Amino acid sequence: MAARADRRDRERGAALARTRAEQRAPPRNGEGLNVTETNQNADIKQWPALWALCLGFFMILVDSTIVAVANPAIMESLHTDINSVVWVTSAYLLAYAVPLLVTGRLGDRFGPKKLYLIGLTLFTLASLWCGLSGNVEMLIVARVFQGFGAALMTPQTMAVITRIFPPDKRGTAMGLWGAVAGVATLVGPLAGGVLVDGLGWQWIFIVNVPVGVIAFLAAMRYVPTLETHSHRFDIPGVVLSALGMFFLVFGLQEGNTYNWSARVWLFIAAGVVMLIVFVWYQSWNKNEPLLPLGLFKDRNFSLANIAITSMGFAITAMVLPLMFYAQAVRGLSPTGSALLMVPMAVLTGVLAPNVGKLVDRVHPRYIAAPGFLMLSVSLGWLALVMKPDVAIWELLLPIGLMGVANAFIWSPLAATATRNLPMNAAGAGSGVYNTTRQVGAVLGSAGVGALITSRLAANGVPSGGGPDEGGALPSFIVDGFSTSMAQAVLLPAGVLLVGFVASLCFSRPVRAGEPSRADATPESVEA
Repeated sequence: MAARADRRDRERGAALARTRAEQRAPPRNGEGLNVTETNQNADIKQWPALWALCLGFFMILVDSTIVAVANPAIMESLHTDINSVVWVTSAYLLAYAVPLLVTGRLGDRFGPKKLYLIGLTLFTLASLWCGLSGNVEMLIVARVFQGFGAALMTPQTMAVITRIFPPDKRGTAMGLWGAVAGVATLVGPLAGGVLVDGLGWQWIFIVNVPVGVIAFLAAMRYVPTLETHSHRFDIPGVVLSALGMFFLVFGLQEGNTYNWSARVWLFIAAGVVMLIVFVWYQSWNKNEPLLPLGLFKDRNFSLANIAITSMGFAITAMVLPLMFYAQAVRGLSPTGSALLMVPMAVLTGVLAPNVGKLVDRVHPRYIAAPGFLMLSVSLGWLALVMKPDVAIWELLLPIGLMGVANAFIWSPLAATATRNLPMNAAGAGSGVYNTTRQVGAVLGSAGVGALITSRLAANGVPSGGGPDEGGALPSFIVDGFSTSMAQAVLLPAGVLLVGFVASLCFSRPVRAGEPSRADATPESVEA
C-alpha cells in the first residue's frame, strides 16, 4: 500500500511539473499568441494594423526595383556608367540585408512598433536626401541610409502579423502581406517610369516623403504596442556577416571592371571565408547568437529560406536587363518600358490574396512548386523573344505568365516559413527569413550586373556603350546589346530552379490542435 501511495504521489508531482512547464513555455507550432496575450489584445484592430504595416512595407520594396527603370536617366544626368548605377541598387540592398538579423532582435527587445517607426523616419529622410543628390557618389551614400531604415522596418511587419493574428487567420494575413511583397517589386518599375518621364528621376525618391508621413501616422494609430523580451546582441556576428557580404558583393560586381584580376578573386574568397567563419561562430556561440541555427531544425523553415533566397535573386536580377532592353534596344520611354510590367503586376495583385486563402487548407508544396516552375519557364521564354524587332505582344505573354507565377510563391513561402516556430522565436525567425530574401536580392543585383558587363564585352558592345541622348542605341551595336540582355535574363531563370526543388520538399505544416511534428524546440531556438 505504501509503495502504491508513493507511486501515486510521484505521478501527481510529475503531472504538476509538466503543467507548470507548459504554462511557462512559449506557444509552439506557430500557434501565435498565448491565451493570456490573446485576451489582453482582444481589442486590437488586426486588419487596420496589417494595412498600416503593409503601406510602409510596400514603399520599401518598391524602392528595391524602382531604380531599374530610371538607370538610363540617372546615367545621363549624373554622367556615370552602367556599373556605377548598378551600385545605386546594390548599396541599398546591401545596407538592407546585412542588419536584418539584428534588427529583428531589436524589435523583440524594444518593441516592434517603436523600431518600425524609427526605421520609417530614417527611410523617409534618406529618400529626400536621395532626391537632392547631385552626383552618383552622394546618391549611393544616401541609398545606404535608406537601406538601413528599411532593415529596421521589415522584420517588425512579419513579427507583428505572427503575434496579432490567430493561426486560423494567419494564412489569409500572410497572403495579403505576400501579395504586397509581390506587387511592390513589380509596381516599382511602373511607378518609376511614370515619375521619370513626368517629373525627373529625382522624384522616384522624393515621392516617398508624403507616403512616409501617411504611413507613420497610420502606424502610430493602428499598430499595437506588444510585449518585449530582453536580448543580448552578437556584435562579432554582425561584423563578420557585414564584412563577408560586402567583400563578396564587391568582388562579384567589380570583377569585370578590374578584368577579374587576382585582387577581385581575393575579395570574393575573403567574403566566402568570412561568411563560413560567421556560420561556425554562430554554432559555437551558446549565449545568444545573431543567427539561431536551431531555427533550421524546422524543415519547412529551412526550405522556405532557400526558396525565398532564389526568389529575391530572380526578382532583382530580371528587372535590370529587361528595362535596359526596353529603353536602349526598343527606344521606349521610361513609362513605356514600365508599362510592359502591367500584366505581371495586375495578375499578381488579383491572384495573390485568393492564393493566400488556400495556404491554410492546401499543402504548400502544391502551391509554391508550380509557381517557381512557371516563373523559371516564363523567364526562359522571355529571353528567347527579346529580339530587336519582336512584336510587343510577344513580350507581354511571358510577362503575364510571370504575374501568375508570382501569385503562387510569395504568400505560401511567408506562411510556411514561420508557422511551426515557437513564439519566442518570432522576431528571430522573421529576421532570418527577410535576411535571406534580401541576401538573394543583393547577390542577384551583383550577379546580373557582372553578367551584363561580361556579355556586353563578349558580344562586341564597346565599354560604356549605352543609349544615346534620344534613348536608343547606335544601330551598329543594337544586336549585341539585345543579345547580352537576353542572356542575362537566363541567370534568374536558372536560379529559380533551386526554389522549385526546395518547395517540392516541403512537409505538411502542423495545423492548430495537432500534436507537434516540428523538430525545433523552444530551447533550441531561443531568440
